[in-house]
Order: sequence, then structure tokens, then C-alpha cells
Amino acid sequence: MKHVKKLASLLLALVMALAMTTTVFAEGDTGSITINDAVVGQTYTVYQILDLESYNASVNAYAYKATTAWNTFINSDAIKGTYVEVDAQGYVTWKDGADAAAFAKAAQKYAKDNSIANQGSVTATTTTVSFTGLDLGYYLVDTTLGTLCSLNTTNPDAVMEEKNEVPTNVKTVEEDSTGNYGEKNDADIGQTVNFKSTITAQAGAENYVFHDTMSAGLTYTGVTGITLNGTAVDASNYTVVTEGLTDGCTFEVRFIQAFCDTLKANDQIVISYTATLNENAVIAGEGNPNTSKVSYGDSSNTKYTPDSQTKTYTWDVDVFKYTMDGETEKALAGATFTLSKNADGSNPIALVSEGNNVYRVAKTGETGTVTEITTDATGKFTIKGLDADTYYLTETAAPAGYNKLAGPVTVVIGENGVVNGTTEAPQGVDEVKVQNQSGTELPSTGGIGTTIFYVLGSILAIGAVVLLVTRKRMNTKD
Repeated sequence: MKHVKKLASLLLALVMALAMTTTVFAEGDTGSITINDAVVGQTYTVYQILDLESYNASVNAYAYKATTAWNTFINSDAIKGTYVEVDAQGYVTWKDGADAAAFAKAAQKYAKDNSIANQGSVTATTTTVSFTGLDLGYYLVDTTLGTLCSLNTTNPDAVMEEKNEVPTNVKTVEEDSTGNYGEKNDADIGQTVNFKSTITAQAGAENYVFHDTMSAGLTYTGVTGITLNGTAVDASNYTVVTEGLTDGCTFEVRFIQAFCDTLKANDQIVISYTATLNENAVIAGEGNPNTSKVSYGDSSNTKYTPDSQTKTYTWDVDVFKYTMDGETEKALAGATFTLSKNADGSNPIALVSEGNNVYRVAKTGETGTVTEITTDATGKFTIKGLDADTYYLTETAAPAGYNKLAGPVTVVIGENGVVNGTTEAPQGVDEVKVQNQSGTELPSTGGIGTTIFYVLGSILAIGAVVLLVTRKRMNTKD
């Protein structure tokens, strides 16, 4: 099955006669064009440029004249003398060495610009498309795939093979930890995200427009470059449009037709552009999608490649500060923490409070940021908008009466947002638990201090009084 590609082009089918055994065909004879390997959903249109008056198969002689609708085109300065010769009676002959593909492009443009009536238009529902009942003559076959070929409708039955595939568009996003591009990545809020979309073109490209739609969590910041087969494309070949878009996309890259005319089958157009993950980013879950597609073909019958999508993820971590009260985990208020990507706690991550103990990573230049979180009576808080990476939760102040942690708590956010996953516990933890130990009042060793001296002094004083009284009594008796 053919890939879908975006390109709209023309296919030309011109030709003369070979099909009858007589020199002059009977009036009313008709021919057909059958297209094999047609692409379902693509539209094929035929235009009769020349009438075949007569022919002689034995000597390969054909008499053509321009149809009324195409007479101006055939006799124009751009066509007459370059691709065909026209004699005084209006008979048209092909000029030796003329570029049939270039003639077809010019004819296709003339038909569109001048709303030339066609002799049939069919959107393929199967892999075969047929036009029957055609007057014998020289035909242009235009298709949204951009195929170019010559056809002989005076055979009287001509057959052509569709050789082109529809254009494709493949979108990728860079994972900053590896530098590799793929279908998804992880990022911090405020981080620049790099995207690439690769368009594989086909010959005969027409009206190429790249459409990109970003979800609410991504803010478009600009196209950083476009290359064709690895070589930079000059900005004069395209226009980046961000306003007045009617299809809901975020921005478009519109290539000029002159550039499209240079494209060959399987040329690679790579569009590089950036966005910032913003405060509206979805945390975990379905991520933050970015979708692109390419439109191509006639503006009255525009075709699109299938959507190509990437997803940018960002994660959160829940923290619980507690102490043990017997067998029970008791929440602790008053503990202050910072989060950093450095083990020593330096360059703490700037955060914005969203209330209810929820903090998100701040955008660059955002005001009202904090770097410290202090637990309330619940002991819990959440930090969201984090890239998959290794972080360090540092306690900068412990609750009164509790010992401050000696070192940081390591928090690893891994693939799919798993926190602190291990071989034994690949699903990780629901919350990072941080325990504090409290001290108790130091024991008092006691001591008699000066009391003994007061007691001894009192005893000595009393003894002295007793001794003095006794002596006075003895003296009196004497």
C-alpha cells in the first residue's frame, strides 16, 4: 500500500493517435484513459488540449488543432515556439526536444488560473480509474499526487500507471537527556522543547502547506530552520504564518509554488521549530501533544497527509514529612526544604505556589517565586512540572525540637514518571517519606552543692552557742 504524501501536482497526458486501421476516423469515435495503481482518495482530472482531426497510422501522421478553451494557451509566447509549433492554418506539432513535463506544469497552471472546463474528474475509490467517451485528441491528466506522464487517447484506449506515492509527514521531538529525536520526551515547565517534522516530497508538488497544532501546555516560540536534503532553504521560499488561521492550528509554513516546482520524488524537507512547556501543561497522564500535517494539491480540492503526533511529558513528586509516635507516622509542621539537581543543594529550583501545598516549577523570569517550602500541619506538599531526572531534597530547617537531616534525600523520577523505582519495586513510591528524629531533655546528674556547707555552718554555730552558755554557767558556780 502506498504511503500518504502531500503533494499536489499535475499529470499530463498528451498524445496522438494510433488505433485505427483507416486514415480518417469516423465522426463520433471516442477513446478512453485508464489509470492503474490509482491511490484511493486522490482525485484525477482530464483536460482536452488538442483535437485530433485525422491521422494516418501507416506513416505516423497526425493532424491536431487547439481546442477553443486552449487556443490562447497554445498560441501564447511561453508555449508557442518553446514546446509546439503552430502553422498558419492552426495545426499544432510538437517541437523536437521540448520538455513534456514542463509543458504539463504550464498547462496545469493555466487550467487552474483560468478555470478551464475539464472533460472528467474522478476521486478514486479503488486502485483503477477510468475515463471513457473521450473525444480523440491530446489530453492533460491532472492528479493531486503530482504524476507526470504522456498518454495516447487515440489508441483509442490509453493506459497509464500511477507511479507516485502520496507525500508523508513524520514529526519527532528531542529528548534533552540523550539528544535523540523520537515520539515523546520529558521536560521541566519553562524548558524549551525542540521539534522536527520531515516531509517527503514528490515530483509535481503543488501548494505545500505545513500545519502544526500545539496543545495548551506548549507555547510556540518559532521556526529555527528549514532544510532540503540537508541544505538550508532560503527564507524567501516560504512564509511562517501565526495569525488569521482558520483551521485551529498554531502556525503554518507556506511554501511558494516556485520552490515546490523544484522538488523531486523523495526529496526530504525538514522543518525545525521550538516551543516552551508552560504552566498549563498536563502533569503525567496523556502528556502534552503536538500534532502536524501537510496540505497539498489544488486549492479547490485540498488533500492532507495523516496527522503525525509527539507527546511531551512532565511529572510531579509528593513529599510527606513525619516522625514516629509509637507505631504511628505523625505529620510534622515547620520543616523547610529546597529541591535541587545538585547534591549539595546549590541552585535550588524556583517554584510558584498554587495553593493547597502544591508548588510548580517556575517559568523563566516569572515573579513571585520561592525556593523553600515549609510544611504545615499535614506534613505534605507536592512539586509538579519536573523533568525525568535525579533531584535532591534538602532540609534547611527542622521543626523545633527535632534534629535536622544530616544530608539530602535523593529523588529519582524515571521513565513514565516513576519515583524512586528499584528492581524490587519497579513501580516506585506514591510519595517520598522524610522522617525526623526528636531529642529528649538531657538527664540531670544533681549534687549537694553548697547545702552541706550551710548545714555544717549551722551545726557549728549551734555548737558554739551551747559551748558558750555552758562555760558561763560553770563560771557562775565558781
